[in-house]
Amino acid sequence: GRAAPEEDKHSVLTQVDGVYGNTKRAENVYVKIFQNSPFLICMDFGLAQEVVIDPVYSWTGPDGTSLEGQTYANLNETGKLMLTGFKEFMSGAYTCTLSHKIIETTTQEEADASETYIFMVYGCFLQAYREADHAYQISVRFTAKECELAANAQFIEELRKILDSIIWDLTCRIAELSYRCHSIRIPNHGLPSELFVTFQVDPFAPGWEELCRQVPYDCEEATNRRVQQARDLMAEFFRKQTYALQHVFQAVPTIHYVDSSFSATPVDSCQPGFGKSSALHEDCAGCCVVCSPGTFSPNNDVSCQPCTRAKITEYGAKSC
Repeated sequence: GRAAPEEDKHSVLTQVDGVYGNTKRAENVYVKIFQNSPFLICMDFGLAQEVVIDPVYSWTGPDGTSLEGQTYANLNETGKLMLTGFKEFMSGAYTCTLSHKIIETTTQEEADASETYIFMVYGCFLQAYREADHAYQISVRFTAKECELAANAQFIEELRKILDSIIWDLTCRIAELSYRCHSIRIPNHGLPSELFVTFQVDPFAPGWEELCRQVPYDCEEATNRRVQQARDLMAEFFRKQTYALQHVFQAVPTIHYVDSSFSATPVDSCQPGFGKSSALHEDCAGCCVVCSPGTFSPNNDVSCQPCTRAKITEYGAKSC
């Protein structure tokens, strides 16, 4: 919750017990996907220090309907709300109205009073203090006979199939694979051609969401571990190319791997349907926050794109 009533920062939720409401503005609340939110408290900090007579709490969700009976809404008798197993569709405005009585001390006259609190709740993936960033940019080089040969494109297509087969059981995928051919001047070796190949590997192949639901811990750890394993398998595959050239092939193939050309660089990324925005979410600038209505993110980019072709009304859209 808030450290003091005068604190004016919005709420970045990691491991706190609860967040108090504010009658003057909405509280921004960030909840990790697949985790439970801390309690949203239907009361401001000042009122929590006073005696409240005959309190009645009424919570509504982003669609304006009551949260009573919703399986993901844990409501207790003191007006606290916990959202369990948070998913993208649960993002939005949660409104609580606290109705109570005020009794004048001397005359004992009763008056009705009410306060309304709004919590803007966003699903997110917190990306600080992590080893990896859910994706790797990989580059390798291969020798080629000539840049104009159709065999180069055929080779790249076969390479992709092999790389896909190496990581398929990790629910990882190859993305944005491309290549360029250049003439390389090497002292005493003429002007040979080389294929410069680049691609990304990420853990978002079809089925990754279902895999996340099965893990009994933070899904970020699982996706990071899988993409790291995929990176290591790639590195091992290309190391074996060097060994094969030196110990297996009697005649070196025309197109072959350039020794020590493999490199893998972590790439800052978000899962599809999420993006970073320091302008919209300044208190959680390092978080991958669910895309707001009107925007979408189809891949593991770091930003949500505006959709001008269609009207998006839900959070976490992966397509326009």
